[in-house]
Amino acid sequence: DRVVDLYPGFALKDSVSTADLTIRHLLSHTTGLVPYAYDNLVEADQELPEIIERLDEVDISAPPGELYGYQNVLFSMLDPIARRTTGVPYQVLLEEKIFKPFGMEDASAGPVDGENPNLAYPHVKTRSGYVSLNPHKGYYNVLPAAGVNASISDMEQWLLGLLGQKPEMMPDTILTSLSTPVIYTPLKWRYTRYWKPFRERYYSLGWRIYNYQGRKIVYHGGYIRGYRAELAFCTEENVGIAFLQNSPNGLASRCVPTFFDLYFE
Repeated sequence: DRVVDLYPGFALKDSVSTADLTIRHLLSHTTGLVPYAYDNLVEADQELPEIIERLDEVDISAPPGELYGYQNVLFSMLDPIARRTTGVPYQVLLEEKIFKPFGMEDASAGPVDGENPNLAYPHVKTRSGYVSLNPHKGYYNVLPAAGVNASISDMEQWLLGLLGQKPEMMPDTILTSLSTPVIYTPLKWRYTRYWKPFRERYYSLGWRIYNYQGRKIVYHGGYIRGYRAELAFCTEENVGIAFLQNSPNGLASRCVPTFFDLYFE
C-alpha cells in the first residue's frame, strides 16, 4: 500500500517519490532518502509527527526501491499508519499480536516505570568507570525502531517463533517473507569486522540477511544510549542467539559471529 494513501498530508521533497513510496519501502529501508534522516531530532526528544512533517526538507538519493539507506524515522511511520488503519494504538497491537501470544511476559512498548525493580539501567563509560543513566525517553517517540522493552526470557520466546516453533502465531508465509532478501546492502567494513569475510549481505523487511559460510543467517542489532541488543538465527540449523547488554563495549559486536563460527565448526 502507498504511504500517501494511509498518512494524509505526507510529503517528501520530490512529488514522484511521495506518490510511489510504499510500506514495503519503509520496512526495507529503500525509501531513497539520505540515510538516518533526522535521527538528530529523535535524540533531541522531538515527537514523531513533528519530524514526519519535516521530511519534505530531506534530500533524496534515488527513487523508492533502488537504494538501501537505513532510516529510523521512516521505519517508525509504521506506528501512525497502523494506528490510522486499525484504530488501535501501536503499543496495544504489539501486546495483542506479539507479546501475549508469544509468552513475552516482561515485554512492553513505551516508557517504563523507573521504580520497576526488573529494570536494567543503561550505562556509559567514564574515566572513573561505568556510570548508570536514566533511559532516554526520546527513543520511545520512534516505537518501531527503538521502543520495545524486553527481558532475555522474552527474547527466547521471540527466537522460538522466528525459528518456526510457534506456527500458530508465526506461519511459514511470514517467516519466508522475513528471510527473503529485498535489496543488497554494501555495509561498511566496521559493521562486519568480526565476521569471517563474506560478500552476500542483504536487507529484507526489518532484518539483515547474511549468506555466511554456506548458510543463511537472519540478523539485526542496534544501540541506543547505554543499551545494546543483538539477535540472529539460522533456520537451516534450527539455532539462534539473543544478546542484551546495558553497557557499551566491543563484546556485543563479537558475540553473534563468534557464536555461529563455533556452532558451524
